[in-house]
Amino acid sequence: MRLDKYLKVARIIKRRTVANEACDAGRVIVNGKAARASYDVKVGDVIEIAFGARTVKAEVISVAEAVKKDDAATLYKIIN
Repeated sequence: MRLDKYLKVARIIKRRTVANEACDAGRVIVNGKAARASYDVKVGDVIEIAFGARTVKAEVISVAEAVKKDDAATLYKIIN
């Protein structure tokens, strides 16, 4: 699954276009490297996202095309 779509499905970022812009701006890092929106997300990847002064680090636990709002948090684990 594409990185921008994963961020939207997992509800880390609310809209896919915003996720796409964050990737283009270099604010999304996967496994220590800046990632493009087209990056193919795999289980075990570590995603870092810079939200202003705050950085969120999450590990991908599973990848699913669609999940309910309540189950979205099961797709990743926050690391700090």
